[in-house]
Amino acid sequence: MATLLRKVWGSVSTRSGLHSETSSTDRRGFEEPPSLGEFDRIPMDILMQILKLAGPKTSAKMGMLCKSWRSLVSDNTLWIFFLHNQLEPWDSVLFGETKLASGYPLETFSSQMMPLSFMKVYCKRAEVPGSVIIDGGSGYCKFGWSKYTCPSGRSPTFLEFGNIESPMYSRLRHFFATIYSRMRVKPSFHPVVVSLPICHYDDTESAKASRQQLKEAIHSVLFDMNVPSVCAVNQATLALYAARRTSGIVVNVGFQVTSIVPILNGKVMRKVGVEVVGLGALKLTGYLRELMQQNNIHFESMYTVRTLKENLCYVAEDYEAELCKDTQASYQAAGEGWFTLSKERFQTGEVLFQPRMGGVRTMGLHEAVALCMDHCHAAELTWDDSWFKTVVLSGGSACLPGLAVRLQKELYGLLPSPMSDGIRVIPPPYGTDTAWFGARLISNLSTFPSHWCVTKKQFRRKSKLNLLW
Repeated sequence: MATLLRKVWGSVSTRSGLHSETSSTDRRGFEEPPSLGEFDRIPMDILMQILKLAGPKTSAKMGMLCKSWRSLVSDNTLWIFFLHNQLEPWDSVLFGETKLASGYPLETFSSQMMPLSFMKVYCKRAEVPGSVIIDGGSGYCKFGWSKYTCPSGRSPTFLEFGNIESPMYSRLRHFFATIYSRMRVKPSFHPVVVSLPICHYDDTESAKASRQQLKEAIHSVLFDMNVPSVCAVNQATLALYAARRTSGIVVNVGFQVTSIVPILNGKVMRKVGVEVVGLGALKLTGYLRELMQQNNIHFESMYTVRTLKENLCYVAEDYEAELCKDTQASYQAAGEGWFTLSKERFQTGEVLFQPRMGGVRTMGLHEAVALCMDHCHAAELTWDDSWFKTVVLSGGSACLPGLAVRLQKELYGLLPSPMSDGIRVIPPPYGTDTAWFGARLISNLSTFPSHWCVTKKQFRRKSKLNLLW
């Protein structure tokens, strides 16, 4: 690469010298057509291949030699190629830089009148500092670095974030201190993105006050730990971003409850209504335990039951038809040997659609999502209904095979034709880590942290805090 740069520089220097001599003899002169010197003889596609092989740093240096090289190097196709080879998938990079780069609140209509310069995007993304990402789920917490391909650690959360009555500050302080200790990093070195389960669902004044109190507690703890800047976004919104959407309905199957959250342009539509079903991962695991006990299948711990749920269970597209099939399958649980399940495999997930099977008096998942869609339709928030017809699943138990297909089928059966047309249910894009990857997408934006984070000074002034949730 050094030889190539010297060759380019020599070519440009020679051309510049000749141009100076011409200009001195004829002041009127004329403007030379763009030239790459000796490299003009090389076909353009070959030059682009050379630049791709040279890499982004060398290409950027060549762009500083002269206008002709700068014009060639700034070609978007070259930098799209380089972005394709980055940590983030290209589709996510394009979505993030066009839809999320402006920060929150999101721009309803793109203000990008000029074409996006991916050379600038690449250079700015390269300068973005590494961030700590903490996805504090209701059951398990995932944490890691924004520059890593996946979370570096997981642990039980052991914290009810929504319980304002408890000594919240001390519990949050212990929780975050534990995460930083496990990551072996000082809080003052890096921005942090905190993903939290959505809580206090109502649009009442009491719920608003509780959410505000929770926000202030989280920011106070982190800033008291000297974190430079904080980005706190609810789990449902991050799951939607991970699916490369800014509007839709997120079905978050949490540890104890399932939340159906309508989101428009990145904002939770609490006025429309967040539906809550009293079924979560804990109930599914408990129901599988009951079925195993009824069939004299012995086990030593709930961990084994959860492992079997994650590896053998699924959701039947047609429950009645599935009862007539041979669905027997086996799995070897560590330390306990082989387990064989049959109907238990799909009866466990069926509780989401028929809660009474598990002794729970509540509406089925499909009914709750249909009710949410009906409310969205009645609210008439946009000129069409397409915004709420994308349903994104998130949460560990939402990864059960067949759940997306079954939910989509049930919604088509429940809703009238105009409203059901175009409904699409998307499985968790990144499995159990979907919200974490949504946070990573934000933390690698070219405008991060300035457009997404709150600093300690801003928090004290409370100038930006109300915008982030």
